[in-house]
Amino acid sequence: MRRLLVIVLLIFAAPLGAQDLLPPAPYANRQLDNPALEAKAQALMETLRCLKCQSQSIADSDAPMAGDMRSQVRQRIAAGQDPEAIRGWLVERYGDYVTYAPRMSALTWPLFAAPLGLLALAAVLLRRRFKRVGSA
Repeated sequence: MRRLLVIVLLIFAAPLGAQDLLPPAPYANRQLDNPALEAKAQALMETLRCLKCQSQSIADSDAPMAGDMRSQVRQRIAAGQDPEAIRGWLVERYGDYVTYAPRMSALTWPLFAAPLGLLALAAVLLRRRFKRVGSA
């Protein structure tokens, strides 16, 4: 019975050992030497969402993927790329979910219009309800 228990524990513990064995990206946890460039990178990183964490920016996340994204942002900022161009590249690569400020597009306009439509529907339903109560 003990052997069976040990085997079962080893089977379920195996995924715990499958951590990310690659070293972190060069600028994942290291700031740029130029404070102005680091400030630009930091401002951009705070507006980008970690794809593995829930609602954490890549600036705040400890996930390896967020570290890779931080490194990419810092390398591209150091190379002189515009922060909006970097955001566009990340959105193209990972989708609109990566940014906290999605752009209005053919795919995202329903997300912006749905709350307005629901408010209009609620107003119509409430108006009808109050008309019935007032006429009774």
